[in-house]
This record gives sequence, structure tokens and C-alpha cells, in this order.
Amino acid sequence: MIWFEELQTRKKLSRIYAAYESTFPIDERRDENQFLALLDNPASFIFIVKNDETPVGYVILWKLETCHYLEHFEVFEEFRNLKLGSKVIAQLQEKFGDLLLESEPSNLDEMAARRINFYLRNGFAIVSEEYIQPSYGPGKNSMNLFLLSNYTLENVKTIEQELHRKVYGVF
Repeated sequence: MIWFEELQTRKKLSRIYAAYESTFPIDERRDENQFLALLDNPASFIFIVKNDETPVGYVILWKLETCHYLEHFEVFEEFRNLKLGSKVIAQLQEKFGDLLLESEPSNLDEMAARRINFYLRNGFAIVSEEYIQPSYGPGKNSMNLFLLSNYTLENVKTIEQELHRKVYGVF
């Protein structure tokens, strides 16, 4: 059974940060201080994903006004290709309802195409192919990404503005 354990202290973050740092390119992630600061932000949540009692991955989630934003999601390498990713997404949708996420464009490379197809198979739709993810900070680039959701967005620009303001600190 897939379930989520919210992490509220720095003690359990070392494995998650190590995986996060090795999996996500530098332009798509926070530095260590920014990452640790998520624990102090009441709108952000870091969950270790467990299959029964075994940690199999993590998610970083933000509470927005009308939905939750899935900033980062990873199944640890040794647990990939076991269909756990689909189970995690199903649990997220059951627990948090309306979800929003960013993903690299499917035309970037084979892995990006596989990732987009994974989200499409799991109930998401592309709501913008023109989305720009702001930079995570000095020396990092903004990114052209797809914006996806598992619900019908009334106003894409409004949610983009809230996302930029709340998650990336861009006003």
C-alpha cells in the first residue's frame, strides 16, 4: 500500500536531497538551503513515499488556492519500473484532488516523451505548451516546460501567476 509520511525535520532529508540533487538538472532544482527552507514554508510539503513500510520515493507539494502543485516527484531508482509511479499518482489524486505540475516538453528527448506519456496515462492533460518556469536563482536558467493538470483550469494565466509568486518568489 502506498502512503505518504510528511517530513517536518531536517533529520530525514539527507537521502531525499541526495536523490533530488542527482536526478534533477541544476536549472530544475533548488540549492540545498532553498530545499531546507521548504520545511519552514507553511504552503510547501515534503513527503517520503512509502510502499508499506519501505521508502520508495518522495514528493514535494505546494498548496495553492484552488489545487496542489506537484513540484517534484521521484520514485527511487531501485524501485522504478514496478508501476509504483502510477500508484503514487493515484494516491496523490485521491488525497489531494486537483493537481498541477510542470514537465519537460515531449519533443526534448525520449525520457521527456516517456514522462509526458506517463502523466497523460495517469489522468493529466497538457494545459500549456508555452509555460516558462522561472529561474530557481542566480546562475540558473528559466525553463520552457509544459504545464499539466488533472482537472479543468478556468484560467491558466491566473494559476501561472500564483505559481510564480508562491513557489518561485516572482512577483
